[in-house]
Amino acid sequence: MNGIKIVGTGRAVPKKVVTNDDLSRMVETNDEWIRTRTGIRERRVCEDETTVSLATEAAKHAVEAAREQLRNRVAETACGQQDDIVGYIKDEIAVVLVATTTPDYAFPSVACLVQKALELPDEVMSFDISAACSGFLYGLDICRGLLSNAKKRFALVIGSEQLSRITDYTDRGSCILFGDGAGAALVELSDNLYVQRQWSHGDMEALRCPGVGNDNAKLFMQGNKVFKFAVTALQQGVAQVLADAGLMMEDVDQVICHQANLRIIEHVQKKYPEHAEKFYVNIDRYGNTSAASIPIAMDEMRRSGILPDGSKVICIGFGAGFTWSAVLFEV
Repeated sequence: MNGIKIVGTGRAVPKKVVTNDDLSRMVETNDEWIRTRTGIRERRVCEDETTVSLATEAAKHAVEAAREQLRNRVAETACGQQDDIVGYIKDEIAVVLVATTTPDYAFPSVACLVQKALELPDEVMSFDISAACSGFLYGLDICRGLLSNAKKRFALVIGSEQLSRITDYTDRGSCILFGDGAGAALVELSDNLYVQRQWSHGDMEALRCPGVGNDNAKLFMQGNKVFKFAVTALQQGVAQVLADAGLMMEDVDQVICHQANLRIIEHVQKKYPEHAEKFYVNIDRYGNTSAASIPIAMDEMRRSGILPDGSKVICIGFGAGFTWSAVLFEV
């Protein structure tokens, strides 16, 4: 089995909503300026929540969604009783992988703390990766490889970010973009269609944030350079996985772009004008949540019924590093 199938998804966002008008009281900006340049109307910002708590909540929702999907396949799970399905799922998780650039601690990892919160067995590989906004898609392919040699069935892939912790709220060019949140997917190996590409190109100038040992670490971004890179990366990624799969855009049901800026997504839509409606957008409500943006969107789409089992979807992410990744698969 060379592919990945989504068994369940979940998401978690902070309770606090920060609107564009709220930001206008913190920095020189206004609602119209932000909306016309980014498509963002509001974002969520942590108060009591943390990267770990958001990741844990999203993971719990993903496990619960998987329980519902497996409910009608009890015989396949070999768990005997429907009441045992959650326990079966937890026992069969081989990997907990968290993609994040904003862990609560240098160590232990967010993934290890999620493993503890979910009360998973000790025989679980738990670790974080840092690939910025591409992290969730990098994580999918890492888990695909790990599951191919695992004795257990599932992997839990999570993107969780508390970007408000590293946002410079005196910089109106960047502070308007970011929000906090988490998304999770419980996955298993599958014979379904699966094509993925990853890229990276080291760049310290365009997008960076100091690490451990910096008391006032804040994100720095050269907006124009990042914008140009993102447009190129998205267009390249979509075209590449379509070519690798031998498919055309009309064969694809949905496209989930990393939600960084509405204008970036629109540039890709223009390449496929007859299929613009396939590009999912929720940046207006969450802003840029980095590694969490794709799984948050995926969960919304599955729960609303627009991404049912068997759908062919392209997911494409890009972020600091630079890193970028694209996957075309059947969910």
